[in-house]
Amino acid sequence: MSAPDPDPGADIVIRMAGVGVRRGRAHLLRSVDWTVELDERWVVLGPNGAGKTTLLQLAAAQLHPSSGSAEVLGERLGAVDVFELRPRIGLTSAALAGRVPNNETVLDVVVSAGYAVVGRWREEYDLLDTGRARHLLYQLGVQQLADRRFGTLSEGERKRVQIARALMTDPELLLLDEPAAGLNVTEAAHVSELIARIRDNGTTVVLVEHHMDVVMRVSDEITVLNYGRKLAHGTPAQIQEDPSVIEAYLGRSGENERAQA
Repeated sequence: MSAPDPDPGADIVIRMAGVGVRRGRAHLLRSVDWTVELDERWVVLGPNGAGKTTLLQLAAAQLHPSSGSAEVLGERLGAVDVFELRPRIGLTSAALAGRVPNNETVLDVVVSAGYAVVGRWREEYDLLDTGRARHLLYQLGVQQLADRRFGTLSEGERKRVQIARALMTDPELLLLDEPAAGLNVTEAAHVSELIARIRDNGTTVVLVEHHMDVVMRVSDEITVLNYGRKLAHGTPAQIQEDPSVIEAYLGRSGENERAQA
């Protein structure tokens, strides 16, 4: 008796088909198709207002599509308990970091991800939890910050702590929203190395990023959005030479200049 054929969808981490997101009359995403496979490193590019963060929020099960279908880790949004799905997804974003109390210790910022809360309150954590948090801080080169207050950290230190928090639940999918924003060249290079190591450990990584050095260092595939639609996708080399992508960025720059005039 022959073995059953492997499930062709088993290696699909994110699958979106005809996805749209509306807020009132505004269309944040329009008819987006996107597939991310196991162990890939994707970057989402696009001018400001293109829909990048909205796409990442869908992948993080933080919102549902208004139209089309979206599946994350084999579960269809709208037909799954997102509170069971979200612990399988690691997320960093400026919005999440902004919710962390400035007086929270770095160790508590990381360990509290186990309960998916921001700001430690009355939860109980055992030595295994705190030990894992300290180990993650060590792996990211910031173990010496464990007892520091989050509000006293530099931007580069905050980025590393946020990544440690995102890895606390050993996620199958890691989503990073502009992890190199506000970093200098050296700090951005360190973040690139971290992302490469994370993927090498078997975690699928998707990031929204504008820092082109990081994009070129870490991505296998890039998808480009503009005005809520998918404009292009391909390898870093293909995207870098794509005239439609160049035109989209130049066009948005012209809009910004006219708006400021």
